[in-house]
Amino acid sequence: MRKAGRRDAGDGKRGVPPRSAADLEGMGVALAEARAAVTLEEVPVGAAVVHDGAVVARAHNATVTRRDPTAHAELLAIQQALRHLETDRLTDCTLYVTLEPCAQCAGAIVLAKVGRVVFGAYDPKAGMAGSVGDLLRDPNLNHRPEVIGGVLAEQGGGLLQDFFEARRQTSR
Repeated sequence: MRKAGRRDAGDGKRGVPPRSAADLEGMGVALAEARAAVTLEEVPVGAAVVHDGAVVARAHNATVTRRDPTAHAELLAIQQALRHLETDRLTDCTLYVTLEPCAQCAGAIVLAKVGRVVFGAYDPKAGMAGSVGDLLRDPNLNHRPEVIGGVLAEQGGGLLQDFFEARRQTSR
């Protein structure tokens, strides 16, 4: 359950975020990346970074492929965007991700000074944008991005549910 006083940008109701055409398009790119992760037997989380209306980076989880538990979609997309834009800050970028960022990714978002974060499904076990904690909007930190949660949550959450259900079926 979210803590009182924590609100998403928009109407403030969890799961009913504003859905601009640009946000739907950005989340569509992230969802395509999540679908690509499934084919590699990776947990289906995808991310995209958009700058001035153009996708400058896209990634999906690669923890299995890279044998690196830190190779999360958000972190990989942020790293790509920083290289592509030849900068150390993404203040004028939006990060789209299909699942609420974890503590590691929320920390990377703050350090890279990402301007906006739009995510899909909430993560009640590890989410740090309102579910378990809210690192992205912590008033003690030097950067707080605009955060919109719940955009196309059903699609991103469905990919995760289907992935883990298939894994349970094969392990029986």
